[in-house]
Amino acid sequence: MARYDLLITNGTLIQPHVGEVRADLAVKDGRIAALGHDLSTADAHEVVDATDRVVLPGAVDAHYHLGIYRDLALDAYEETRSSLVGGATTVLSYFRTGEHYLNRTGRYEDIFPEVLRAVAGRAFTDYGFHLAPITTDQIGEIPRLMVEHGVTSFKYYMFYKGFNLASSSRDAKSFRMADDGQEYDLGHLFELMEGVASAGAADPGRRRVSLSLHCEQSELMRLFIDRVRKNGDPQTLAAYHQGRPPLTERVAIGEATTLAQAARCPVNLLHLSGADALDAARIARRSHPGLDVRTEVTLHHLCLDHASLDAAVAGLGAKVNPPLRTRHDNEALWAGVLDGDIDWIASDHACCMEEHKGDELWPALPGFGGTALLYPVLLSEGHHRRGLPLHRVAELVSANPARAYGLTRKGSLLVGADADIVVADLDRRQTVSTDLLLSGQDHCPFDGVELRGWPVTTVVGGRVAYRDGVVVGEPSGRYVRR
Repeated sequence: MARYDLLITNGTLIQPHVGEVRADLAVKDGRIAALGHDLSTADAHEVVDATDRVVLPGAVDAHYHLGIYRDLALDAYEETRSSLVGGATTVLSYFRTGEHYLNRTGRYEDIFPEVLRAVAGRAFTDYGFHLAPITTDQIGEIPRLMVEHGVTSFKYYMFYKGFNLASSSRDAKSFRMADDGQEYDLGHLFELMEGVASAGAADPGRRRVSLSLHCEQSELMRLFIDRVRKNGDPQTLAAYHQGRPPLTERVAIGEATTLAQAARCPVNLLHLSGADALDAARIARRSHPGLDVRTEVTLHHLCLDHASLDAAVAGLGAKVNPPLRTRHDNEALWAGVLDGDIDWIASDHACCMEEHKGDELWPALPGFGGTALLYPVLLSEGHHRRGLPLHRVAELVSANPARAYGLTRKGSLLVGADADIVVADLDRRQTVSTDLLLSGQDHCPFDGVELRGWPVTTVVGGRVAYRDGVVVGEPSGRYVRR
């Protein structure tokens, strides 16, 4: 019997918070079992030669949407398959009640087991969920969700008190399926923060229990969307940016972090879209030095801008919440990545077909896939173009989100960690195309972009799941309790 299940030889290991280490890496029973020089290939059942390549911890794609527009089981299969292309070995998907997803409301004790059953056996990556308490009853479920399912992260969407997902309707109560008269306002947010903070304080395992925030202020959105529609209602990404401008994020971040300070609730500021949002996050940290505030940015807010896509007559495929901003905003966010003000980078992956976009701005559904570009964008645009050290790349897409969300065995190449591993060729150049990404989505806003630095092998739980553009075997991802 072989001593090791898998041996990765001759590579340069990228250890988060450490640096580069030349070593072989051995795997046994789904965990990293040994690091060393000249480990014997005769001791391994399978060998991967990583000569002239780097070995990174599998990415934790911490902002994901499984089943938001399509069947949950289908999405789990096709979209986690796409994650392997980008080196993501764990995904944390958001789920809420109301329209989209399962189009239901009620208690999570009834609904969440259905979600887990739908995804079980269908995911190529390990997976977990963040849950959004939309009703007061759901806030009361937080302790049980922690104990029974290991869910430690929750979400509040600030614009849902005034709009639906696409911003095409202000009947937010119907969208949330809130027929009990309950409000989804700052009072609900504060009560939710109190619930999250209380659950964290009472947790015997001292886990980080946190609230993730989609920060856009709905009353200001109403004003600016009305102005756009009265001004000819252009059907462009620029018009969407004008209807949901950076000011709506700045104000919402101020509101939310003020409440979080009062409730002593750890918060995650999701998908900061540009310079204004990043500045507001910096101000919040300075104003509330004792508050646990962590920041996230997405691939598309780092790399895409509305002017370029509108000029290319790219249509509405890149409509997303918050909207794409400007090239200046792209560079401001990259500066935040380089100076350490951004804690992690995610894809906000949401498979959305062209038929759901159409050619009318407001009904077009927001979001698109990007998980297959997680390591490629960071290696190409971060490392090669801007000099981001490789260990910082691994921290931003793996170690930091793993730490923030309680994935204690993820985000590392140390002995004992889960054997979620990526072997990447830093010099491989590939042009992004829909077919390359292995997603169910039929378009991609990054189409035609050449990136340098791609995963060539992705290992999930000690098993090679993706090699040289081809998925290996069937789904073997596991649900991760946190």
